[in-house]
Amino acid sequence: MATKPGIPKGTRDFSPVEMAKRNYIFNTIREVYALYGFQQIETPAMENLSTLMGKYGEEGDKLLFKIQNSGDYFHGLTDEELLSRNAAKLASKFCEKGLRYDLTVPFARYVVMHREELALPFKRYQIQPVWRADRPQKGRYREFYQCDADVVGSNSLLNEVELMQIVDTVFSRFGIRVCIKINNRKILSGIAEIIGEADKIVDITVAIDKLDKIGLENVNAELASKGISEAAIAQLQPIIMLSGSNTEKLQTLKEVLAFSEQGLKGVEECEYILSTLEKLGLKNEVELDLTLARGLNYYTGAIFEVKALDVEIGSITGGGRYDNLTGIFGLPGISGVGISFGADRIFDVLNQLDLYPKDAVAGTQVLFVNFGEKEMAYCLPVLSRLRAAGVSAEIYPDSTKMKKQMSYANAKAVPFVAMVGENEMNENKVMLKNMLTGEQNLVTVDELLEALA
Repeated sequence: MATKPGIPKGTRDFSPVEMAKRNYIFNTIREVYALYGFQQIETPAMENLSTLMGKYGEEGDKLLFKIQNSGDYFHGLTDEELLSRNAAKLASKFCEKGLRYDLTVPFARYVVMHREELALPFKRYQIQPVWRADRPQKGRYREFYQCDADVVGSNSLLNEVELMQIVDTVFSRFGIRVCIKINNRKILSGIAEIIGEADKIVDITVAIDKLDKIGLENVNAELASKGISEAAIAQLQPIIMLSGSNTEKLQTLKEVLAFSEQGLKGVEECEYILSTLEKLGLKNEVELDLTLARGLNYYTGAIFEVKALDVEIGSITGGGRYDNLTGIFGLPGISGVGISFGADRIFDVLNQLDLYPKDAVAGTQVLFVNFGEKEMAYCLPVLSRLRAAGVSAEIYPDSTKMKKQMSYANAKAVPFVAMVGENEMNENKVMLKNMLTGEQNLVTVDELLEALA
């Protein structure tokens, strides 16, 4: 007996219904990006490893899928190197390319390569799969899609404001209630500075970021384990637990960070973004959240995260400001800000809340039963008229048993079946059956068009 085929762990097949749902997500995001003047680009699935390595830290490098060179990939390797069994060293010798880990580093490479062609600021969006050699588990895949939008070549905070409008518009269209959380890297650096632990900024924020998951007591224990003094931890408590309206939080921060120039700059930036958004009347809540940290080695200004309010799931969108996107490729000084929608998590949220519109997953609207050559010849021009009017229609390809053809319609959840026999042809009509109610009506082709279009 032949072995049943499979797919690599951490990857998935998508059925026609699932693809219809995914395309609804991608198309919605794509339409909103276009409304704000973003232009689409695509980059290759594989990049040179020299482009990818060293951009995501030591752990990120381990998660890169490396592509073995074609031909004699052992060429140039000594027996000593082969016998060393040093996987990382050997891979660097016979792998020159890898699958992209995210869309940001390829975008940075794109900007540097095409700098002379680009009019700055450049507003790009990109919806493509990425790959990570991670340990597969629930909600974590080795192949998944990212839906990124970035503005590069502009320091204006208006970019941050518009990105938050995009987030609000997308989730309003989906019907998902969300909370848009905002913080600023400069505020976090200012906090570390005023408690005398500026060199521990990463440890502090990584711990604070876990507040929702592990609670205050465990956060404090983790801070202590990282060598942060008891006095500094005590100073952090009112900041970690800061509550009230966004305006009240900002006022408190102005007082707390009074002696930190960088911290006050972060407060000023947050104040501008929040006050501007308030005037624009977003449909979703926007909250200043000091426990929001994200990738601190990467972001340098405003940072964002979006949480669904009606489903227990991690963040479904994130992003922030970075001051030196292209510096890693020798072109310093180009600032940028971007967001990324988590398509796979949005897919799960829409499924749990049953928020997909019916027309988003609709397939064939009408199936014509095939009774034979003459009947098929009558139906084909009718099918052409329906398709020209935008109606998804098909005819069963074989003249086979009626039961088999109706089973096909049921399996595809086709809402209407059209039947044409000798009587219908003589009257120049079509028998239309509603598969949900079972009701049948003899209609003209014009009436058929009107009923389905």
